[in-house]
Amino acid sequence: MKLGIVGLPNVGKSTLFNAITQAGAESANYPFCTIEPNVGVVSVPDERLAQLAKIYDSKKIVPTYIEFYDIAGLVRGASKGEGLGNKFLSHIREVESIVHVVRCFEDENITHVDGDVDPLRDIETINLELIFSDIDLVGRRLQKSSKLVKSDKSLAFEVEVLQKVLEVLEDGRSVRTADFTKDEAEFVKGLNLLSYKPIIYVANVAEGDVADNGDGNKFVQIVRDFAKTESSSVIVVCAQIEAEISLLEDDEKLMFLEELGLSESGLDKLVKESYSLLGLLSFLTAGPQETRAWTIVKGTKAPQAAGKIHSDIERGFIRAETISFDEIMVHGGNLASAREKGLVRLEGKDYVMKDGDVVLFRFNV
Repeated sequence: MKLGIVGLPNVGKSTLFNAITQAGAESANYPFCTIEPNVGVVSVPDERLAQLAKIYDSKKIVPTYIEFYDIAGLVRGASKGEGLGNKFLSHIREVESIVHVVRCFEDENITHVDGDVDPLRDIETINLELIFSDIDLVGRRLQKSSKLVKSDKSLAFEVEVLQKVLEVLEDGRSVRTADFTKDEAEFVKGLNLLSYKPIIYVANVAEGDVADNGDGNKFVQIVRDFAKTESSSVIVVCAQIEAEISLLEDDEKLMFLEELGLSESGLDKLVKESYSLLGLLSFLTAGPQETRAWTIVKGTKAPQAAGKIHSDIERGFIRAETISFDEIMVHGGNLASAREKGLVRLEGKDYVMKDGDVVLFRFNV
């Protein structure tokens, strides 16, 4: 899973990236200090792994991972090449979803590229540059297809959808706000449009606003109101606090979060929201050698899930011995007891995997 962190210069993107990846990306108080995207690989927090590893006496734990791309700050005119914009926009095409960091704090010591804090203006600046870039791409594709459709009637559907998409873009709206049929959506997805990518807005607040989830922050409310118009989600973080948390050991992190009145870190919130946004879930495998999490798309059937581990397991799939993590824990981690009560299920090829399934795949090749 690749997430691209975007935003205007000096909104806290690189600070947040450094905090959640501990990758040491450069963070400075001037525009374009990041040119090539910094990439950080982050393990997905999952408390279930440690508990399973204890039950199975596993030698190691292998979590699933997310890649974060810290993409340089975009500015007005990026789609026309301003501020190396075309290069930055091409980086966004490589990710599966966008994490848009919006500045929701005032600090006279940190320069704002447009002079003052205005979340709505900042969001529209970024979104419009993505829209302008998409207009260029769709316009060229439509022009070509419109010529070819005269001799190839099979392109009629493509022309019709491209016209629909272009109307949305020229209306100043992101493509993700449009309604499409299943076939239309499949075609539009293949265009890899920037404004069609799912997005999470991250409201970056001052330390004093994080405990109440930004409810008393007028800027956060502006971000939430806008996100509702496109059915996008918003999470509230303080990048500076995340930076401090990243330097602590696990036990210290919990104490620090409790002192701040927080139940989880910004990274935890971001990962959960990302999974929900992209329709992902994790199934688990456990044994003496390792306990491991595997990420799949919701709706994946057992054989295809097995294929995530190895193509031979999918090819020779016989059945999946499955029990939910919660059912194991209800029995105090006693797997034998769970088996006696018939909680270990034998599932076939049509079984749709669920989050937290602990699975042993049986196969023969």
